[in-house]
Amino acid sequence: MNINNISNLNTNINKLANREALMAILLAILYALWWAFSAYFPTAIGSSLPTLYFGLPLWFLLSCIIGPLLFMLLGVVMVLFFFKDISIETP
Repeated sequence: MNINNISNLNTNINKLANREALMAILLAILYALWWAFSAYFPTAIGSSLPTLYFGLPLWFLLSCIIGPLLFMLLGVVMVLFFFKDISIETP
């Protein structure tokens, strides 16, 4: 392999790593937004909602139980379908 092929391979690996890192950061930002919205929005709309679901307040159920489960599932989907397996060994 000549130096140009190795350089192109490194460039492709860097592009892939940057794309995957950006996707992970976006998922983390979405989780933070989900948590903030689900923790504060139900209390902002007040008495029109029942106070308990399965014995838990709605804000807790959404932000601390459903949210983490949902985003763990999204993380698994992201890794399975969007992340690529690459070799980091030099040729």
